[in-house]
Amino acid sequence: MARWDEILSLPVQNPPMLEFSSGDLVWTKVEGWRDNIDRVALIPFARVDDFVRGESSNKDCPTRFHVEARRRRPPEAPYKPKVDGILEYILYWCSFGPDDHRKGGIVRPSRNTYIPKKKSAGRPNTKRGCTCHFIVKRLIAEPSVALIIYNQDKHVDKKGLPCHGPQDKKAVGTRAMYAPYISEDLRLRVLSLLYVGVPVETIMQRHNESVERQGGPCNRDDLLTHRYVRRLERSIRRSTFELDVDDAVSISMWVESHQNHVFFYEDFSDSDPFVLGIQTEWQLQQMIRFGNRGLVASDSRFGTNKLKYPIHSLVVFNSHNKAIPVAWIIAPRLAFPDPHRWMRALYNRVHTKDPSWKLAGFIVDDPLADTLTIREIFQCSVLVSFWRVRHAWHKNLMKRCSTVEMRAVISRQLGQAFHNICRGQGSMDLFENLMEDFIDASDFVDYFKAVWYPRIGAWITALRTLPLSSQETSTAMEFYHNQMKLRVLNEKTPRIYQRADWLVDKLGTKVHSYFWLDEYAEKDDFARYWKNEWMSGLTSWRKSLKIPDLDVVLNGNSAKVIDQEDRDKIHVLLNPASEFAICDCRWAEMGNLCEHVIKTVKVCRDKGLGLPSTSMFQYNQVLIDLLHCPPHDSLIRDHAVSLSVWVQGQLNALDDVEGRQSKSLENPVAS
Repeated sequence: MARWDEILSLPVQNPPMLEFSSGDLVWTKVEGWRDNIDRVALIPFARVDDFVRGESSNKDCPTRFHVEARRRRPPEAPYKPKVDGILEYILYWCSFGPDDHRKGGIVRPSRNTYIPKKKSAGRPNTKRGCTCHFIVKRLIAEPSVALIIYNQDKHVDKKGLPCHGPQDKKAVGTRAMYAPYISEDLRLRVLSLLYVGVPVETIMQRHNESVERQGGPCNRDDLLTHRYVRRLERSIRRSTFELDVDDAVSISMWVESHQNHVFFYEDFSDSDPFVLGIQTEWQLQQMIRFGNRGLVASDSRFGTNKLKYPIHSLVVFNSHNKAIPVAWIIAPRLAFPDPHRWMRALYNRVHTKDPSWKLAGFIVDDPLADTLTIREIFQCSVLVSFWRVRHAWHKNLMKRCSTVEMRAVISRQLGQAFHNICRGQGSMDLFENLMEDFIDASDFVDYFKAVWYPRIGAWITALRTLPLSSQETSTAMEFYHNQMKLRVLNEKTPRIYQRADWLVDKLGTKVHSYFWLDEYAEKDDFARYWKNEWMSGLTSWRKSLKIPDLDVVLNGNSAKVIDQEDRDKIHVLLNPASEFAICDCRWAEMGNLCEHVIKTVKVCRDKGLGLPSTSMFQYNQVLIDLLHCPPHDSLIRDHAVSLSVWVQGQLNALDDVEGRQSKSLENPVAS
């Protein structure tokens, strides 16, 4: 049995799960008050909420723990040096206690003024005298550590009998069988549906239908009431983003009331620019789930033309390689905040939740991005994505060049210059010569010289020094960027784009709801309420896998692809062997990389009519460089060989999976 003066010598436990319970910790027994034996454990203070949620999700006795008492010591208050001296004291109690409103139960004198209502609604009716509780102490000696003291870990009343849950026979057929409140997942689902405009009646109808299909209620979520959903809808309708006329004061008030959604905040000041980093609990979970041993990509320039505070997004890629935003960073348009501070804050937030979390790669879309800071903080390789440049070139080429033939020639020359630079065979002279050759397309040439001549040098350096991300990543980023345009820039009054409080409110409510519903498996049940903002579906890369090879016809420097939705429609492509091809579909005319271009590029490469992708060329070049510079140490050489074999096996397995998926998409009836 440990002594109280030995508490700080106990290990700080940090289970690598999003939520954890007492069963995931190793407890130490100490002698407590009135000769009781308490169980104690140390965890990071930042993970107390994860422990509380894990304890509430007890399958044998589902419940919810609430804060029964809390005390904080002012930082300037004097104190005696004690091993268990506290900065903060929090008493968590099972929500079925401590009072007992059952017949003959004991109610504390301070709580006996409750007047029963006609309806069986209200929190006091859930009180059944449960004695399960624990204490959390934030120690002065270690402020980053929480001492958990479990006084009573059984969900029993003062008689020692089960008082709620499946083990309580008197609770059978009542709500005491389940947790006292709905789960956070259901609450987030209901809020998301309400934010995107689904009526209360429709939400309840779909919910009741699902409960009937499973044969009746089996958990607390199945007891969702119309009254609860209506109350949420009313609170949304009455809320406002403008908490104060002054935008800076309004933002400060929002940050104060949304501490769990903010991972970094730098207020307006004369020395430092305003910076706000937003990450909800769901976004944090997605970053841990898909970012661990995976990729994070940066969309650094959304809304620079319309928003006073452009959005810098960080995204991860789900199992379908669609982009999910996991953090939004907001700063003034012309400000250049230090990325080291907010990146470090974000990394610490993720690493606190999962100490084993590690990033495989970070993709930037800005040639001037601080790659040294990214490597230092995330300890991973940095890649560069060219999607934004290609998108701008293609969009303005379609807009500023009227003849299709001229578009095709310019696009082909731009593509060749890009590929030569990525292979280390070109310089700025390629673009200068190109502009001289196409002086007839004066509108596009003037645009290119004015916008891209100042930037092209930085891009050439980035393309030579950083590995290029794949086309699949580019299509995912284009798809995400278009989703953000539809979901953010859809206001009728443009002057609202100048306020930061409107932006953070919209990101945290409607925009967040749309992205949450994108991952919701049953979103098709609400298809009749879909709007333009609810843009979902497959990326261009995934759509290209559905196009059979027989639907692609190559004819010299052009190709024809049959539309998969309207088989009577045929799309014509020029320069079919390059991702800089010109297609006449609507998605390509907007500047995006369409599925028809991706499919024709694949067909051309399979037939030996096109060069390998730039990312594959760089991958092969790295392997060749390694072969030319073998390590001198035999142990390191053996390790390198084994690692190479393992990587090759992983790539082969991934290639087999992609091949099977492609065949199943091309032949859905046969599969």
